[in-house]
Amino acid sequence: MSSLQEAAANVRLLDVGGLEPPEPMVRILDALDQLGPDERLRVLIDRDPLPLYQILRRYGYAHRTTAQADFRYEVLIWLVPDAPAA
Repeated sequence: MSSLQEAAANVRLLDVGGLEPPEPMVRILDALDQLGPDERLRVLIDRDPLPLYQILRRYGYAHRTTAQADFRYEVLIWLVPDAPAA
């Protein structure tokens, strides 16, 4: 298996588009609870989840957010090894 295939295998996709708050946040946090140490969570969402970013930092996660051409957002989330949790 190539490193690209291995990287794709370690990414879980969660599409929370079309859901009303607070359901996207609830589903994202539930998915993070199930995330393995070598996995990443790729979230597709209709709005920039600004309140999520502080929670991610507090619990040692990093993220990269990209605005998509269809006006949705893609947020890639991963656990930072040995990050101090607040």
